[in-house]
Amino acid sequence: MILCGAMSWGSAGEVRADIGELSGPAFSMGDYIATVEEGVHPVYVSMDSYDILKEARQGENYAILSDEGNGWMEIQVGSSVGYLSVEAEGISVVEKAELEASEAEAAAVVQQQLDISNSRRQELVNYALQFVGGRYRAGGNDPHTGADCSGFTRYVMQHGAGVSIDRSSGSQSLQGVDVSADQMRPGDLIFYGSGGRINHVAMYIGNGQIVHASTYKTGIKISPWNYRAPARIKNVLGD
Repeated sequence: MILCGAMSWGSAGEVRADIGELSGPAFSMGDYIATVEEGVHPVYVSMDSYDILKEARQGENYAILSDEGNGWMEIQVGSSVGYLSVEAEGISVVEKAELEASEAEAAAVVQQQLDISNSRRQELVNYALQFVGGRYRAGGNDPHTGADCSGFTRYVMQHGAGVSIDRSSGSQSLQGVDVSADQMRPGDLIFYGSGGRINHVAMYIGNGQIVHASTYKTGIKISPWNYRAPARIKNVLGD
């Protein structure tokens, strides 16, 4: 925060310095970053010009090259240099090391959530695969005794992941979130149809394969995910 020609860094008890002590590339106290927390802010070609080099937007970070005084910072903008007022609401200045530590912590949280999601999905796949070789039965709801395609996916989702979905393949295709073929993950449902009508559903198990209750002749089996042209792919697991 900049007040009356002075800049303070961090909370009470931390080092404070006047602007003059922080001038020049790589401040004596450390390297600092201007981060845009909200809004859109002009970056000028020079401090005495109204020419705008670019607009700094939420989520963007800029290395500060020097403190020009009165809240103006010379910043690195790609291969160019621009000038940004950090007194504007929605812009903060943080030490580079602090920002990197915060980003690393956020990345670790995201990775942990992804690991949990992947583990849950693999457990679901393993649960479904135990029924391979089981009977196909029209109207069947339990793969232990025989199930049709949507009866199979409904049972597996409920008992393997604790997720309730509708009974018919058409209704299941309206649940969850649409995903593309390059986004699909093990545990997602793939729907097939004819003439615009959904008539079959399978569960993706990874490596380009699905498990599904196929026909009376083949029962519950593994097939290539694109053995038919998919009509829709859905994430119904909520992750």
